[in-house]
Amino acid sequence: MIGRRLTGIDAARGIALLGMMATHIFPLYNEQTGDPSWTALVFSGRASALFAVVAGIGLALLTGGSQPRSGRALAGDRRGIAVRALMISLVGLTLGGLDTSIAIILFHYGILFLLALPFVGMRAPKLALWAAAWVALSPVLAYLVRPWLYENVSPSTLDANITWESFLEPATLLADVLFTGFYPVVQWLSYLLIGLLIGRLRLGELPVQVGLVAAGIVAAAGAKFLSYYLLLEEGGLDALLATDSGRTWPLARMMEVNLAGVEQTGSWWWLAVSGPHSGTPLDLLHSAGTAAAVVGVCLLLTRARPNLLLPLSAAGAMTLTLYSLHVWAMSVTDAQPVPPDPMVLFWVSAAAAAGIGIAFNKLGSRGPLEIVTHGASQLVRHGSLSGK
Repeated sequence: MIGRRLTGIDAARGIALLGMMATHIFPLYNEQTGDPSWTALVFSGRASALFAVVAGIGLALLTGGSQPRSGRALAGDRRGIAVRALMISLVGLTLGGLDTSIAIILFHYGILFLLALPFVGMRAPKLALWAAAWVALSPVLAYLVRPWLYENVSPSTLDANITWESFLEPATLLADVLFTGFYPVVQWLSYLLIGLLIGRLRLGELPVQVGLVAAGIVAAAGAKFLSYYLLLEEGGLDALLATDSGRTWPLARMMEVNLAGVEQTGSWWWLAVSGPHSGTPLDLLHSAGTAAAVVGVCLLLTRARPNLLLPLSAAGAMTLTLYSLHVWAMSVTDAQPVPPDPMVLFWVSAAAAAGIGIAFNKLGSRGPLEIVTHGASQLVRHGSLSGK
């Protein structure tokens, strides 16, 4: 079942890639009405969260799956993950120098991998406790720390992607990566911990796969329901509209699309929000729930036919290469005087990702960046590229 399991997980990663591409290509708001677009309502916040949860699953499988390794083997795994984190961060820094409106996630992924190192040797029960506590408490910590950062770190956030020049402002870089940026890793570590927990389960078994779908749907729906109740029935939204950010931004619409960049200060009611990229407990629970459900569905669909989702799973097996190509292609597209039709651009991009993925799959090869990253990781883990 291992091959089938990995096929389903790769398919989920492929869905995350396509979802992120959609949010980069299609407008998130209707230009005429200002209403959220279907792309925003379906993918905003959820695609990137799925990407992060699947990354945590990958770390769990890399370190023994349902039977985590220990001792020297675990130490080697940790060294390999650290090198993998370094390679991903370097790719992110390189892409950060491109002229693009995309909020590039790779540098943050590298940091998240490093932060996950203390957890990769844990079994499922202990991981469950850590994941639950992190989802509940990391947004509270962020809420308490951010006002101090806004007041004492100038600027308190980067206005662009992270590049080598960002290291010239270490305080701003640290604040942005940890708390104030588009992907605050203190809260986003929740996704990797949930992914690690999922990866410690026996993912090849039918009850686990069905359980992921059911639990994911309940968590996602429950988080939204509780948020709506607190904001609309208990007066939370009125309190938020009275804050500085509430008077500045159209919060009602932004809560459906993207709250990144909105200063969540002045009221504890911010923690009742479940909008995309708000980084609250209910946002983390909702987006992680949708991710778990997607993973479960992909595992179920590939149980009997591992290649049923081949266009997705093949692309999902080389997302570092394909994501990097996508960011570069979008930087070229953004520079054109007449932008291409978003629908055409998306389907061309999706077909290219699937086609490239399938080609490498049939050749039995990893993507170019995956080869380099895997080779460096194996060299550090085992002292040889063969892993022996």
